[in-house]
Amino acid sequence: MSKGKYPAASALIGFNDIKAVEPIEGWKSFFDEGSAFLKTGIGAYQKNKKAFTPEILYNIVAMAIEKFVMAALMKHGALPYNHTITDLVESLDEVFPGMINEIREQLLDLDRYQEICDIDAFSISPPESDEIPGMLDLGMRMQQLARIRITGGLQ
Repeated sequence: MSKGKYPAASALIGFNDIKAVEPIEGWKSFFDEGSAFLKTGIGAYQKNKKAFTPEILYNIVAMAIEKFVMAALMKHGALPYNHTITDLVESLDEVFPGMINEIREQLLDLDRYQEICDIDAFSISPPESDEIPGMLDLGMRMQQLARIRITGGLQ
């Protein structure tokens, strides 16, 4: 084989080279908004603010999680099919296989409090106050995972 007949291994182009993914504008705002929601929820819970009922805290945490998921997906040029927790989980699994294995069931469990997509089967069942710390912890874990995906593991 003569020198120069084949390109050097480092010059070969792989599938990932031609599948460049551009971030979707606004991903950083989503992450910042998620952080603000989570900070509000944590502060309200720690200060035992009466206006922040378990139902309100649940919604704040759910909004934070949605924002974190959206930020990570958008940073990698992807969007979910919808914004239910189930849809967000499916999108995360598709774009980042294995990323949420440890918290998948906890995330999916959040959908049980509000079934609002079908007007005929509409139901809301607020969480108990003793469930809020776990939800806040889940929000913090999702924030960490999103940050890792956004920064490429650099912190």
